Amino acid sequence: MKFANLETSLEKLFDSVLLKLPSIAIGFFILFVGRYVIHFALRFVDRRFEKRNVDISIRSFIKSLIKFTLYALLLLTVANTMGIQTTSFIAALSAFGLAVGMALQGSLSNFAGGVLILMFRPFDVGDYISSANGSSGSVERIDLLYTTLIDDDGIRVFSPNGTLANSVIKNFTKIAARRMQFSVLISYDTNIKTAREAIMTALANDKRILDSPKSEVIVGDLKDSGITLTIRAWTKREVYWATKNEVGEEIKAILDKADVNFPASNLGNLLK
Repeated sequence: MKFANLETSLEKLFDSVLLKLPSIAIGFFILFVGRYVIHFALRFVDRRFEKRNVDISIRSFIKSLIKFTLYALLLLTVANTMGIQTTSFIAALSAFGLAVGMALQGSLSNFAGGVLILMFRPFDVGDYISSANGSSGSVERIDLLYTTLIDDDGIRVFSPNGTLANSVIKNFTKIAARRMQFSVLISYDTNIKTAREAIMTALANDKRILDSPKSEVIVGDLKDSGITLTIRAWTKREVYWATKNEVGEEIKAILDKADVNFPASNLGNLLK
C-alpha cells in the first residue's frame, strides 16, 4: 500500500515537472542571456566612469551596487518565469528597505551627495572653496559622507556632503585670475582725476596686476564726509592674497605723494 502511494506521488511529481518543463527551460535561457546583458552593462558603466575620471573607491562601490541590483532582478525574473511565487519575498524586502531608509535618511542624503561630488568633481582635494551652507576653506579630504575642509583659521571643518552638494559652491582654485577690490574715501576738495591717475599709476607699477581685464577706478559713492573711489584690479590666482595685502599700502603711498586729501576721521582708510 505504501509503495503504491509512493508510486502515485512520484507520478504526480513527474507530471508536474513535465508540465513546467517549458517554463523551466525559458527560465534557464533568461538566466543565460541575462548574465551576458549584466556583463555588458557593467562594462558600459565602467567605461563611463573612466571617461569621467570617477574616484576608484566610489567606482568599485557603485559597480558592486549595480551588479547586486541587476542580479537580484534577474533571479526574481527567472523565479517568476519558472512559476515560483516571489510576491511575499518582494513585500518583505520592500518593508525592510523602507525601514532602513527611514532610519538612515540623513546618512543616505550625505551618501548620495558624496557620490555626486566624487562623480562630477565640482572641486578636488587642495581646492579652496566656499559654499552657501557657510562652509569655506581648503579641501583636505572627500569622503562618502563628509568633506573635510581647513578654514582660514586652520580649523578642520567637516561639511555634510548632502547639504554641500545641494548648495552653491564657489571654487577659487579653478580660475586663472581673481579680482580684488578696494574703496578709498577722499575729500571733496581733491581732484578726482588726479586721484584716479595716481591710483592707476600704482597699479601699473605692480607687475602682478594683469593688463587684461583692465583695472578701473570709479566713483562709488558720494557721502557727507567725502567721495568714495572704488578700485578694481585683477591678478593671478596664485598671488592673489599677497598682492591684495600689499596693493593697499602702495595706493596709500602714491596718494600721499600726489597730495590727495582724506577726510580727517578716515585718514588713509582703505576698506576691503
